[in-house]
Amino acid sequence: MKALLLESYGSLRVVDMDPPAIGDDEVLVRVGACGICGSDVHGYTGVTGRRIPPLVMGHEAAGTIESIGPGARGFAPGDRVTFDSTVYCGECAFCRRGEINLCDRRMVLGVSCGDYRRHGAFAEFVAVPSRILHRLPDSLPFEQAAMAEALAVAVHAVQRKRPATSDRVAVLGCGMIGLLTLQVVRAAGCTSIAAVDPDAARRDLASRLGASSTHADAAELADVDHVFEAVGSATTVGAAVRAVRKGGAVTLIGNLAPEAPLPLQSVVTREITLYGSCASSGEYPRALELLASGAIDVAPLISAIAPLSEGQQWFDRLHRGGEGLMKVVLTP
Repeated sequence: MKALLLESYGSLRVVDMDPPAIGDDEVLVRVGACGICGSDVHGYTGVTGRRIPPLVMGHEAAGTIESIGPGARGFAPGDRVTFDSTVYCGECAFCRRGEINLCDRRMVLGVSCGDYRRHGAFAEFVAVPSRILHRLPDSLPFEQAAMAEALAVAVHAVQRKRPATSDRVAVLGCGMIGLLTLQVVRAAGCTSIAAVDPDAARRDLASRLGASSTHADAAELADVDHVFEAVGSATTVGAAVRAVRKGGAVTLIGNLAPEAPLPLQSVVTREITLYGSCASSGEYPRALELLASGAIDVAPLISAIAPLSEGQQWFDRLHRGGEGLMKVVLTP
């Protein structure tokens, strides 16, 4: 099969590889589309240490089942599917509680961090356990279905503390996850949604996708009931705490910086509740429902659909930034 291999940091090449072997409870998926995640771009440069070459990256994907292992149940060759990025064990205490995103033995497709190496979906085929599969609505194109992983992250974040429909909500950061979170909040019935981003084009897109107001700086906001922080920097975490009202909530989704100073006195004396949100935990069916119904529009977020052979140039462009690119989807 053809695969886009991260040979060394900053170097991707399409190579010939054997299709992955599948285990008893696994399926082999012929990949129809795979999106480039921001974490893939960071892994491409080596800054995260979680994509150690050589590795086939890619975890935002959809395709068709090619073959199934003898223990795989509920699916058949030819089924159109997408899959969770998290390969959870299904047996630990967290998995038994349904908190699969917190699995003690979790692995992530397309990640190699020293503890494990799990080739991903920037290839013609990928092997995944049947327990992380989800069947696609017939009407949903693979390119849009590949957005289900990111949308499930946004759905999970909103479900951590669902805002009331009357709440004043703010979303800090109008990147992919921020704009999906904005739409999920809108689909939940909220009408007062402020979007914050220094980039004017992203603010314009936020307006098109349902923001009631846009702002270049979170300092323009005050007394917000619920803030969703979708950047993950020291600046934006502090801004989220300052923007929320007494007794309000801040959901932290962004994970750019490993540490961020916390305005502790403000959090304590104003009784602000902080929610961390990691990946997704069973929200794929809801994400697919939102996509199929049109309640969430991902088409404006897809900047380009390109063949796997152009992977290097698109990674380079995304790494350079400044071109207004949002989501790039590669098709094997």
